[in-house]
Amino acid sequence: MRERRRMAAGPASARATKASVEPLRTGYALVIDGHIKASFETKVSALEAGTQLKRQSPRLQVKIYDAETKLSETVEIAEA
Repeated sequence: MRERRRMAAGPASARATKASVEPLRTGYALVIDGHIKASFETKVSALEAGTQLKRQSPRLQVKIYDAETKLSETVEIAEA
């Protein structure tokens, strides 16, 4: 019979997540499918990046997170 290997329960590796250790305090973040992928100084630049990404992949959930107000808004594109 085959021998089953079990993974030992231990601490997660440092590469388990790409999120930064320090939370975002200022500026705007591009959130894709619930994960922060990029940060921007201005809302305009974050919206441009989010809109471009949404046009390329309309099925993605793209949001812009404002670190100061701690609110996020969904990026939508107009259908032709």
